[in-house]
Amino acid sequence: MTPLEILIRERIESGGPLSIAEYMSLCLSHPEHGYYMAQTPFGREGDFITAPEISQMFGELLGLWVVATWQALGSPAKITLLELGPGRGTLMVDALRAAGGHNEFIKAVDVHLVEMSPALISVQQTALEPAAAFPKWHATLEDAVNASEGPLIVIANEFLDALPIHQFVRDDTKWFERGIAVSGEKLDYVLSETPADEDVQSYCEQLSTEQGAVVEISPAVVQTAGDIASALCARGGAALFIDYGYEVSAAGETLQAVQSHDYGSVFESPGETDLPAHVNYGAVAGAGLRAGADVLGPLAQGDFLGRVGIHQRAERLADTNPEHRDSVAAAHARLTLPNQMGTLFKVMSFAPKGFVPPAFTPQSDA
Repeated sequence: MTPLEILIRERIESGGPLSIAEYMSLCLSHPEHGYYMAQTPFGREGDFITAPEISQMFGELLGLWVVATWQALGSPAKITLLELGPGRGTLMVDALRAAGGHNEFIKAVDVHLVEMSPALISVQQTALEPAAAFPKWHATLEDAVNASEGPLIVIANEFLDALPIHQFVRDDTKWFERGIAVSGEKLDYVLSETPADEDVQSYCEQLSTEQGAVVEISPAVVQTAGDIASALCARGGAALFIDYGYEVSAAGETLQAVQSHDYGSVFESPGETDLPAHVNYGAVAGAGLRAGADVLGPLAQGDFLGRVGIHQRAERLADTNPEHRDSVAAAHARLTLPNQMGTLFKVMSFAPKGFVPPAFTPQSDA
């Protein structure tokens, strides 16, 4: 039993079942025992590998997208580049290296990172120490927005999937929130004793009327997306969300546990296992629209990367490093092919009304 599981059991015994959102928050963000707080789970030696760790091409192309966005904004003398959840800093390192050839951009850019993990901040500081634009760190999105100025370019790669969700289950004719309680010797799911409020009932009923159906709702995702859209409308700029998820709101259970590149029970080793959930891009889009932003996409990741030049970049890398041709081809395939990350991952952009970021078109479906 992990130290965090002991703490979770004590909280349940004293205060009753935890919501899924409370459980996720404790497992991922507890100051002492949270999954992200004291370790670096990314990369081949960690529990999972993200796109920037697969190939330098990913971060480089995002860096060029950022420069192209800055140019489309009129090359302002001051621009804020903000990354949410920077992992080991790999994406930002590659992005700034690719952007380094544009001297005026490097002079204009002010880099900010939102990161709550002391362990990861230390890794990011080491990785980014040689960077031309040394970043500033913040614990929250609000802090980062308030501490920066100028138009805002936001990158959120595999960030929204880690934000807490609530789950609701249809039992008979009503929807009840799913919680976590102690059952015998183990943690297990339990339903609330009273039905969810009428707004939740109405929303869930639109998605499914099947007995036992599960609907996931994330106020944290909606709040984050809305706050980013509001900042963009006030300051100008663009945001890029990259995550695995579904385009239209739908019933279904997506919460999973990831450890050592494999899946397991969400109750196994709390605090030592990642707990992501698929992103509801329909909800993300709705939050952006309500805040007054234009919503572009989502595009399949493979489509987006193709539009920003990954095929040409892969050919160039292979020609320059023929001894790595096979590994470049494998990385290119993993990032772009439909049976790998190419369609599972989606890319959505927010922008103020009338501004179309590079690689997107006004006709893209929201």
